[in-house]
Amino acid sequence: MAPINLDPSRVARPMLARHSLDLVSCTTLQTLWAGYGHICAITARATTPEAATRLSALCGVASQGIGTIYPLILKLIAPPRGTTGATEEEGHLRKMFSYEVEQCFYSEVVPQLADTVAVARCVASTRGMAEREAEFPGLMATIMVDLRPRFPVAGGRRSALSPTQVHGALAWLAGFHGGSRNLRPDNNWEAYVLPPLQESRRRQTRPDAGNGLWLNGGYTYLETRRKEYAALAQDTESEWSDALCRESDGDSMSVAEMVALVLSPCGRPMESYIHGDVKSENLFTTTQGTQVAFFDFQYVGLGLGVCDLAKLFTCSVPLEMLVDAGEPLPEQLTMQAGEKRLLEWYRTRLLEGEASDPYPWELFQRHWEVALVDWCRFQASWGFWGNTEWLEARVRSILNDQEWRDWLKVDISSRSG
Repeated sequence: MAPINLDPSRVARPMLARHSLDLVSCTTLQTLWAGYGHICAITARATTPEAATRLSALCGVASQGIGTIYPLILKLIAPPRGTTGATEEEGHLRKMFSYEVEQCFYSEVVPQLADTVAVARCVASTRGMAEREAEFPGLMATIMVDLRPRFPVAGGRRSALSPTQVHGALAWLAGFHGGSRNLRPDNNWEAYVLPPLQESRRRQTRPDAGNGLWLNGGYTYLETRRKEYAALAQDTESEWSDALCRESDGDSMSVAEMVALVLSPCGRPMESYIHGDVKSENLFTTTQGTQVAFFDFQYVGLGLGVCDLAKLFTCSVPLEMLVDAGEPLPEQLTMQAGEKRLLEWYRTRLLEGEASDPYPWELFQRHWEVALVDWCRFQASWGFWGNTEWLEARVRSILNDQEWRDWLKVDISSRSG
């Protein structure tokens, strides 16, 4: 399918003009996955003192008045021709809803985050612009601050971070998870976006519903990966077919279904917003690596922060930070000292400023183990990468822990009761 032929500057110029900014330059940096749009580096010039003051504050620099030029990023969503009618194609729906979610995040959530959580501030957005649909149907665009001047080091694709960068990423996640717990709308579940096919059916009768973040953050959770799960269940050559997908005696659900239920948001005090796609290529760091800024918030939504950690540890943390590098990995692996140190380091920062302990270590550890099992289920059905042997060894150990299995059943019973 060919992408829509659209000059990004035609979109950026009127969006900037609404905020007293002139477009100076526009350069395409990359094409989005499957040709759904572009990410462009743009520069804009302030034409009023008020615009210069606002942009300087968003960029975190001192204002130099009219004529100041600012580095910005344009994320332009223009789906390929032939996809706009694919109302029941789950992959297309997931992408389009994810871009709507990301716009909501930058426009409405980011302004509420503490300045200590490094994330691009939104300059302009097509969210809520009725005239956008008239001129460019199906198009979405967000202009945000360019993080690269402050965070010049980009994470590599499927590469391990340095120990300093790992701690920077954990500090960012702790600040984001802890800070966003108070941003969740009280009992307003209607605003959240459901899994793609469910959300599509809901909007056929209620087009005003689901205009916020994902109800379940991330893109790997079971409800939206049923096809992959069914394929894994039938894969007799995979050890994870029986281990995760088969119903045990006396249980009406498989282990994969039980852990998915535990991870589903239900209003628990430790739930927060999660990034949903934590990996090295979705972050920038300072030159020293001590500070991190994440981007790509297409799958931000409600969840337990340990889900972000499970992907980070598997895909971007050096193996020697998790286990003793001098020893071969056994078939089953309990939590080692390195893994525990990183988790405790994160949890300490997550709970900074709390008068009491709302997330005791024992419960945190159980949720962490559940997140590892769930992440293993997705990788087993999609394809393994990262610290594969570590993840599989940890999950084998968890599944063979009778105390963990007993806790899982009790937790499921308490939710259904």
